[in-house]
Amino acid sequence: MYYLRLSCPAFWVDVRVAGINGRWMASADTPGGPSLGLGWTPRQALMRALEPFEGVIDDLLQTAPEDLLEHGAMG
Repeated sequence: MYYLRLSCPAFWVDVRVAGINGRWMASADTPGGPSLGLGWTPRQALMRALEPFEGVIDDLLQTAPEDLLEHGAMG
């Protein structure tokens, strides 16, 4: 399980990412409660969990560790 704090100029978001049976699950804290995302890669799971932050998802992902985002592609 990875515990991350992703940030953009306006705010930060706490997220958790875990690999489970070849898939990835991410959970992001939002003002309305947790947002979950599933994907075949950590990046896909994070993007789906960050959907409530539309417009700044790319900025938030830029602060994620690159080795985590590439992990799904490397197997």
